[in-house]
Amino acid sequence: MGVEYVSRVPRPPLDGLIDDLYYLEGAPPYARLTLPPMPAALLIVNLGAPFRIRGGTDIETAEYADGCVVTTPTRALEFGYPLRTRSVGVHVKPWGLAPFLPMPAAELCDRPVTVEQVWGRAAIAELRDRLATADGPHEMLTLLEEELMRRLCETAGLGLVGHTSSVIAASSGAVAIGDLSVAAGVSSTHLAQRFKELIGVTPKRLARTYRFAATVFAIDPAGPIDWGDLAGGAGYFDQAHFGHEFRAFTGLTPTRYVEVRRRFLREHPGHVMDGWPLPAD
Repeated sequence: MGVEYVSRVPRPPLDGLIDDLYYLEGAPPYARLTLPPMPAALLIVNLGAPFRIRGGTDIETAEYADGCVVTTPTRALEFGYPLRTRSVGVHVKPWGLAPFLPMPAAELCDRPVTVEQVWGRAAIAELRDRLATADGPHEMLTLLEEELMRRLCETAGLGLVGHTSSVIAASSGAVAIGDLSVAAGVSSTHLAQRFKELIGVTPKRLARTYRFAATVFAIDPAGPIDWGDLAGGAGYFDQAHFGHEFRAFTGLTPTRYVEVRRRFLREHPGHVMDGWPLPAD
């Protein structure tokens, strides 16, 4: 059973908040997938059987029938999928969820919630009904885009946080955090507070996540890996520091991570979900 995946970038001004809108339908490659922390947020409107999320070893697994909202995480999430999944979703820039949330992003950090908890039961029920009767994935993405446009709100501090986050992203996290507040003309305390409100994490934490993500995406699991060069090139103090970050973000050592990635490539070559999720089975 294959997987259908359709993706597109939204129109302005949403493109300044969102990386892409997507449609996903089919059998997941594994019943359980681990998603390491990434410098991004996520909104999923579920159109199939419920899925489950576990936000850490100290948190109970919860079921999500209507979908979920995930702000920029600081630890891995485990997704448990039904035999066949169907959804539309939004891959959101770290600061991009803020204009659609009725609460500070910090309240949701590492605590995924249902879409109902964010937008209300009646609104998400109506949206799911319209999506379920739409004429194909492209119309569904248009409906989702229109819903986001309707819900777009003015958000205090969004320009400051978005610009500063973009600077962090452009350097793959290799930027002096103190320089960011100086460049923005605000105190480091004010900048950190705005980041917590709109992203859920501090500038320092976001930079760590960008650096880790850039390092992982530089790994070619199909080829030989010089861990020393990789760690040094990414700005880690040494391989011990690099290994500590790897375990903090994924729960795995670097070599174990590569083994798991190679398993994915071997068992599901060319799968649309390859690249970040890892088999948790």
